[in-house]
Amino acid sequence: MTDSSTHAHDPEALLARVRHAARQEQFLDIVSAEEAMRRFRAALPPGRLGAELLPLAAALGRIVAETLPARADAPPFDRASVDGFALRAADTAGASETAPVRLRLNAEVLACGAAPGIEVAPGTATAIATGGMIPRGADAVAMIEWTELEDAADGPVIQLSRALAPGQFIGFAGSDIARGEALLRAGAQITSREIGMLAAAGWSEVPVVRRPVVAVISTGDELHPPGAPLPPGGITDSNAAILCAAVTENGGEPLAMGNFRDDAQALAAALDDALARADMVVMSGGTSKGAGDVSHRILAALPAPGVLVHGVALKPGKPLCLAVAGHKPVVVLPGFPTSAVFTFHEFAVPVLRAMAGLPPRQETEVEARLAVRIPSELGRTEYVMVSLAEGEGSPRAFPLGKGSGSVTAFAQADGFFAIPALDQAVEAGSTVRVRLIGGATRAPDLVIIGSHCVGLDAVLDVLAEQGIRARTLAVGSLGGLAAAKRGECDLAPAHLLDPTTGSYNTPFLAPGLVLKSGWRRSQGVVFRPGDVRFEGLDGREAVRRAALDPDCLLVNRNAGSGTRILLDGLLAGMRPSGYANQPKSHNAVAAAVAQSRADWGVAIETVARDYGLGFLPLADEHYDFFVPESALPRVPMKAFFEALGSHVVQARLAGLGVLRSHPPS
Repeated sequence: MTDSSTHAHDPEALLARVRHAARQEQFLDIVSAEEAMRRFRAALPPGRLGAELLPLAAALGRIVAETLPARADAPPFDRASVDGFALRAADTAGASETAPVRLRLNAEVLACGAAPGIEVAPGTATAIATGGMIPRGADAVAMIEWTELEDAADGPVIQLSRALAPGQFIGFAGSDIARGEALLRAGAQITSREIGMLAAAGWSEVPVVRRPVVAVISTGDELHPPGAPLPPGGITDSNAAILCAAVTENGGEPLAMGNFRDDAQALAAALDDALARADMVVMSGGTSKGAGDVSHRILAALPAPGVLVHGVALKPGKPLCLAVAGHKPVVVLPGFPTSAVFTFHEFAVPVLRAMAGLPPRQETEVEARLAVRIPSELGRTEYVMVSLAEGEGSPRAFPLGKGSGSVTAFAQADGFFAIPALDQAVEAGSTVRVRLIGGATRAPDLVIIGSHCVGLDAVLDVLAEQGIRARTLAVGSLGGLAAAKRGECDLAPAHLLDPTTGSYNTPFLAPGLVLKSGWRRSQGVVFRPGDVRFEGLDGREAVRRAALDPDCLLVNRNAGSGTRILLDGLLAGMRPSGYANQPKSHNAVAAAVAQSRADWGVAIETVARDYGLGFLPLADEHYDFFVPESALPRVPMKAFFEALGSHVVQARLAGLGVLRSHPPS
């Protein structure tokens, strides 16, 4: 793609170049992350982009392109720093309370912005305001509090009771900024403080480093713009929005090119257009070698040095492709959101910030103890997204458990740590170094680990209005109970049914914990409306019949969840079709049924309603909170239960329809 003006509108030429390059492709030669970055940086010109001249008001946040000297003195003249009288210091020698000096007052008052017209002669003084220009002959300013005014036959006179030194209460020209002094050096970032300094020193326009224009291209037949209806198999393109925002955060100007289907001709033309208009090109998707992936074949037609890396020993991020077209970096990211965002920050952001003249990101690391064992794949460095919670001595790191396809993992994580390529696992309790994301180190006021419910959001919304921050980790009822026993959380929401007693939560109470009441919610069988296998049945009878029908496919829940415990008790050892399909949320159960990937499952009524599903009640379960006794006196804890009992939260819970609250104990 050496000449976009020649080829951008010549489809046959584009396809010929792509076919020729495809025959010679040598991709997926896996290299380490360090080697990938070394090749990428070595092929790019060092330093930042060129300069552009901007009005001072538009330069906030920009990087200075060259050293900026002061064009004027600040202050530009000698000026008074107090209200009083400009005079000659020699005339005040010996002045005291008992022997004041008398000075004749000149017939002018020097306010700010007024040029002096009368020289201060020996034995005289001129009234002057703070900031007023010092008149000729004066070399000090007496504070007005040190003087008394009297009328004399030959005009007004001041009596001064203090002696002054030369220069007293005068701000001399250039004492703040001297003409020619270096104000900012190349590479400095302009903040509001620098704006004021530059303005005072005579700069109305400043040369700043040009922001790199970064073209963002999304590829994939499955992609659709945000807000558009999704056909079966369709996915909302979140990558473009994330990447454009990340470009802005790191000193670039995003150029959103749009979504492109996996069509070689269209993608080749889009890449040519992007290279002609932008300083960097970022593509997401199509970099693997699976069916329909064409981005890597398009890149084979780039001018030298071309493709440098295709395949990095990383998880997430193995299909990453790095290339340079002439002097412009081209990065093709994996299509899954977490992989795309992670590899963008690790490989594209350092190059982008260098082009923009910004310093490298400031990385902050903390030591934490891993809460659970994590297996890892040999041969690839694996990065694990974690949330942090307070622990004894050091924070506890909880893996988010969301794959590279997650849109929220990068946003919800506090940071991540690396598992070396030669390690097969990291054991629970191991110390890991967590690199914080965004530099935020403030711990949450409340850590909530356990089962999630939409009712919990109603309480946390009220706390957020009070400035109380909560971290929630949805690991299931049993996982939350275990965390509460270890003192790793403040609250462990749970809905655990004891099959022996038929009671919720109370039988699971352990020493050192108290159980605080929350609310009740209805669990039941969800199914597609009109399915005669379920319509009109009692919930328990529906479970029995569905479990005996091999053609009736279940979508189960994960082990340890309260819903799974409830269903296992009803199944009494039966393993119906689909039992091994175990997603981790009520929403996933409802989505599987709504999309006909399963015929039934167990979820809360709120979710059934949201997905337009039928619902057969099974149990009004108790959603309560296990609380470590040591956490009870904490102010945020008290605020949580006060909010739960408030009329505002009670009304919100009632508004959810299926949530019937009962007073917190």
